[in-house]
Amino acid sequence: MSGTRYTKDHEYIRVEGDTGAVGITDYAQKALGDVVFVELPAIGAAFKKGDEAAVVESVKAASEVYAPVSGEIVAVNGALEKEPGAVNADPAGKGWFFTIRLADAGELDGLMDEAAYGEFLKTLE
Repeated sequence: MSGTRYTKDHEYIRVEGDTGAVGITDYAQKALGDVVFVELPAIGAAFKKGDEAAVVESVKAASEVYAPVSGEIVAVNGALEKEPGAVNADPAGKGWFFTIRLADAGELDGLMDEAAYGEFLKTLE
């Protein structure tokens, strides 16, 4: 299965094969404001779906980034340590946080596709 899925906490996971790149959505980065710091998980760390996996801090607030699926961290975006503003400039591209190896691809079924996430956002307006 490939594609992008979304959580109600405004994380995305872009799935390719048995891994997925995780970050926060454009909606989330706009709500946070200017991102000034990102704390990334350790490679090899294991998380269950919903666990706090990373932290993003902005000039307004700090916010947790939750693992959208269970799995093991296989890569992190170390560039964010020097350039946290990439989260604001390109949240779905250069602003990704980490890559997780999916422990159970079935967990993706509980996440929203792009159309469903768009409908969810309309309920927040």
